[in-house]
Parts: sequence; structure tokens; C-alpha cells
Amino acid sequence: MAHSYTNILIHFIFSTKNREKIISEELQERLWPYMGGIARENNMKALAIGGVEDHVHLLISLPPTLSIAKAIQLIKGGSSKWVHDTFPKHKYFKWQEGYGAFSVSASHIENTVAYIKRQKEHHKIKTFQDEYIAFLKKHEIEYDERYIWG
Repeated sequence: MAHSYTNILIHFIFSTKNREKIISEELQERLWPYMGGIARENNMKALAIGGVEDHVHLLISLPPTLSIAKAIQLIKGGSSKWVHDTFPKHKYFKWQEGYGAFSVSASHIENTVAYIKRQKEHHKIKTFQDEYIAFLKKHEIEYDERYIWG
């Protein structure tokens, strides 16, 4: 085969440091598109970005040359720097150290995009912590709850 063809879809989830509720709707309106721009500049495609005051979900299509770890480093690092530079009142803004990265089948793109777009409604009934634990369990990822939130 002369060419390589890939469709690497990853659903990223990560929160603000200590799950602080500091991403106001005003900030969300600018931060989510900025994160999409970081993805685009690095040959990723952001299919959906959304969240609430304390965390964000991204559905990203990765190029085969970019690792999951490098992709999230670029997005988290670039967006954090932008928040600091653009919003002086958020000079202490930080993302949590870790993240969740879950593979998504092409047949589940539509449902994942809808899920990300419904975050405000979803979190009226479920906390971020409960949601994140549910993702870990659904994807059969072993974890020790003592170390998830630290």
C-alpha cells in the first residue's frame, strides 16, 4: 500500500486544578475555540469541544505522527498560557496534571459530539467526579481512587 490512512479519534477529559469552578461562560466562549485553533495548528481536528466551569471534553482526530501525550501537552499548555496572557484576573489558572483519553469508534462520533455539547444539562444531575469514574469503569481502566484527584 503506497499511503497510510488513519482515523484516530480520542475523547479527552480533564479538569481545572483542584476542580476549581473558574471557567465562566464568558471564558468558555473564547477558550473552547482557542483550543480548537491549537488542535488545527498541530494537524489535529477538533470535532467537538465543550464543558462546564471545572472541566472540558474534547473529541479530537489525531494525525498518526502525534502521540496522545504530545497532543494533550500542546492543547493544555497552549490554552493555559493563553488564559494567563489574555485574562490577567486568571493568572493562577491551571489545568490538572493528568487527563483521561478514551478511544472512540467512527460509528460513535455523532453520540460523542452530542454528549460533549450537552455538558451543561448533564452536570445538573451528575458531578464531574462521578462522570470521570464512570468513564474509567466503562473503558475498563484500573485505577486507585486515592490517586485520581491528587
